[in-house]
Amino acid sequence: MNDDYQTGLQLRSLIRSDGRFELSLVDVATPEPAADEVVVRIEATPINPSDIGLLIGPADLKTAKQTGTAERPAVTATVPPAALKAVAGRLDQSMPVGNEGAGVVVKTGSSDAARALLGKTVAMIGGAMYAQFRTIKASDCLVLPPGATAAEGASCFVNPLTSLGMVETMRREGHTALVHTAAASNLGQMLNKICIKDGIGLVNIVRSAEQARLLRGIGAKHACDSTAPTFLDDLTEAIAATGATLAFDAIGGGKLAGQILACMEAAVNRNATTYSRYGSDVHKQVYIYGSLDTGPTEIYRSFGMTWGVGGWLLFPFLQKIGLEGIQRLRQRVVDELTTTFASHYTRVISLQEAVQLPEIAAYTKRATGEKFLINPSKAG
Repeated sequence: MNDDYQTGLQLRSLIRSDGRFELSLVDVATPEPAADEVVVRIEATPINPSDIGLLIGPADLKTAKQTGTAERPAVTATVPPAALKAVAGRLDQSMPVGNEGAGVVVKTGSSDAARALLGKTVAMIGGAMYAQFRTIKASDCLVLPPGATAAEGASCFVNPLTSLGMVETMRREGHTALVHTAAASNLGQMLNKICIKDGIGLVNIVRSAEQARLLRGIGAKHACDSTAPTFLDDLTEAIAATGATLAFDAIGGGKLAGQILACMEAAVNRNATTYSRYGSDVHKQVYIYGSLDTGPTEIYRSFGMTWGVGGWLLFPFLQKIGLEGIQRLRQRVVDELTTTFASHYTRVISLQEAVQLPEIAAYTKRATGEKFLINPSKAG
């Protein structure tokens, strides 16, 4: 463990304008904290799908090669020329990675709020978390409950606030129940626990019978397997039972968003007393918030004219609800950190291991039920 906070290792991702890609570990100076800032020794930081987008980007991992040394490993690869335009804004910039993390405050600025955090285990969000140290505003730190570990708090922002944000969006837009895809994920399991606790109808869409059993085992009432021959009928029945008219889709590409809208329309029309060539007047909405399928989103309109498909991201949503709304959601996360919002990790790896080809191949699969945690204080 590095106890000298003045310098520390940081994982960097670089795409050059000629298409060369590199992951590496570099020594960086830790900025001295300003009056309202603290320095945190990071002990746990998760690899979320949103992190992989910055960490790997459009690099072709089939071209990846291991370079560097055991202490300072590196990986090089190439980015297809057609993909460079999409990442023009980051070319030739060495990018720090990692949305969120947790650790112990080892140095503080002079303000009372900062000094009160010295020695505390805190969670934080703000980027550049795949590092041994992070200087950050005290107000961006969330003090973990007594006895909670950094690993327990490392994922207390992105997935918990996303799942709470989905429910908050539902309420604000006048819906009463939800559909969620790729629902056996860590985030999906949190959303299930929230909906059960709050009495909200939830339709889970998963990609195997095993995932459906997993969700039912934690209390899910509706788990529809998209590989089953009866999937569309099962989905329509579940939507009719819950009255869901809002969906959050982590898949993105393919036909699923359109299928959800069609099943919503079919469920609504069960109670229709008159025919309308424009379909029902009940608004049906799908928000795409992930890209597990990077192909085109295929919409075959069979659900009338009262519908919408759009994008949804956590940080723009948080800006919309303001500081008071954010504090309310954050407090719920703290209160239910080891129950509703508990995360489970399949592997804990070091910064050095995060830059090893076998580990990269494992965490970039983004397999449901597999979640990796980096411990920057762990020996390589």
